[in-house]
Amino acid sequence: MIVLSKEFILKRILPALAGIIFIGIGGLFLLDSVKGGAVGDGSVKYELVISAGDSSTKITKDLATHGMIKSTGYFAYLLKSTGNTNKLKQGVYSLDNSMTARKVMDILVDGKVKMISFTIPEGYNNRQIGDVLTQKNIAKSREDFLTLASNPEILKKYKIPAKTTEGYLFPETYTIPYNYPVDKIIEMMLKRFFLNLQKVDKAKNITPEELHQKVILASIVEREAKKKEERPLMAGVFIKRLKKNIALESCATVQYLFDKPKKRLFEKDLLIPSDYNTYLHKGYPPGPISNPGMPALLAAFNPEETDNLFFLLKPDGYHYFSKDHKEHAQAKKKYIDVLYE
Repeated sequence: MIVLSKEFILKRILPALAGIIFIGIGGLFLLDSVKGGAVGDGSVKYELVISAGDSSTKITKDLATHGMIKSTGYFAYLLKSTGNTNKLKQGVYSLDNSMTARKVMDILVDGKVKMISFTIPEGYNNRQIGDVLTQKNIAKSREDFLTLASNPEILKKYKIPAKTTEGYLFPETYTIPYNYPVDKIIEMMLKRFFLNLQKVDKAKNITPEELHQKVILASIVEREAKKKEERPLMAGVFIKRLKKNIALESCATVQYLFDKPKKRLFEKDLLIPSDYNTYLHKGYPPGPISNPGMPALLAAFNPEETDNLFFLLKPDGYHYFSKDHKEHAQAKKKYIDVLYE
């Protein structure tokens, strides 16, 4: 039996093993640099789409075909050696040829998909939201969006006592993954609405039917008001008219009848037969006419007590509020009629 001395092991064997390990590591780094290095300088860009069920082999070939990786064999080895072969997440990815194979792998494993943002202004109705999403290539069409936004299952899930989600799609800026399903976007907006509603003390323990009435009021206030500070008073005027059994006579409810709002309504417009025409029908319209933001919702839950029954828009963007028809007629002559003389 040969017994190696401690001195021999320290002086001969350990350095040799260290050298082998060093060469091995160096070889891996060299392989990673040669086979896994960047293909170019970033001038070539590619949107990789990974769909459900796509294999790592298909994805690897796709990357190589579009010049994102140098070697399919090395990329496959990289995935296997890191345990990531089955961990590539579906989605749309923005890649370029300045990325190394490891960088590409990390992006696909971490699910760093391409994102897109869209903004829904306060007071947009569902038709307008459908147009925004269509213009952003998020929805196929306005009609497709409206169909999804009227899904009975969604309405039942969120206890909305109506035939559409109108009024409940919270206006805000949203950032979503590219190709995100439209029905999921609608749910995201609904969840945002009910999350914000938790900030309203008077909304606690309210029934769906009671909430719906508040949303209708908020949707009208949202479309009528130009200044946020006027919203509570405006809500108070509508409440006062309801209590006195006076028609709301909201121009905003008539504007809702048109595909796009008119710059000015005429007498004939106020005679359009519709349940939404609050010049012809007393009480609230059948449903919300817009998707209100937080200030309008707060105003609907906290209307300002007032003796005013009328208001009209002045040139400066504020409204003139009046207690009776005579005062309202005088204000109309002063602020509106002079504009068309």
